Amino acid sequence: MEDLASGVIVAHNHQSGNMMASQTDIDLTKKLKEAGRFLEIQLLDHLIISNQKYFSFADEGLI
Repeated sequence: MEDLASGVIVAHNHQSGNMMASQTDIDLTKKLKEAGRFLEIQLLDHLIISNQKYFSFADEGLI
């Protein structure tokens, strides 16, 4: 099959409303990116979602 996914976007929520990425979020993103390299799947973004706002690792240059 030639049309396989080549990238993923990961998302999770912060119920507290705090949109800042924690050190745990940053560490997980680094691990996901490295795992993606190994599997040849690009990590396109990691989103933190809260109410009507979001934090994008890609937008912040953290991917």
